[in-house]
Amino acid sequence: MDRIYRWQRPIYDLTRKYYLFGRDRLIDELDARPGMAVLEIGCGTGRNLALVGRRWPGVRLFGLDISTEMLRSASATLGPQATLAQGDATRFNAGALLGQPGFERVILSYAVSMIPDWQGALEQAATTLKPGGSLHVVDFGDCAGLPLPLRKALLGWLARFHVSPRLDLAIAAARIARERGLLMEHRRGACGYYQMVRLSR
Repeated sequence: MDRIYRWQRPIYDLTRKYYLFGRDRLIDELDARPGMAVLEIGCGTGRNLALVGRRWPGVRLFGLDISTEMLRSASATLGPQATLAQGDATRFNAGALLGQPGFERVILSYAVSMIPDWQGALEQAATTLKPGGSLHVVDFGDCAGLPLPLRKALLGWLARFHVSPRLDLAIAAARIARERGLLMEHRRGACGYYQMVRLSR
């Protein structure tokens, strides 16, 4: 990951804003209150956490990423307003790494499509939820509403960067919800371009 992001890091946010739709909608729907702990798994450059801090003043920000290169950018973006740590999304000890064992809000924004064991990452994220907490996921959908040539071009381009839309995200989330006694909500963005999942304790 560091090899990939070493050269992408300076332009990452500039390029992604044109096709990573639904991220700002997710942040607007967090319904976070002052004092709440908000964790982003796969926090990247810190762009989303910075927006969370502005949209929901008074929350405590935490970020985890496997790439030390991306964490360099996140640290520069967020400074002392966030606690950041390097770790694997599928297995991490939040208390040891971040000094915070549980969170009221957990975010996975366009991360599951890049994590090989993405279901393991969802399960791990669910374990960090405090009572009353919620896990918010946004990522690529099936794009079924796009014209076929455009859909094929998009999926082919994403594959070049090892990005795989998880078309069974809703099924996996529903299983985790059943096993852990959570509430699950799944929604599709326009044309199925993106999908959103919320798991609530």
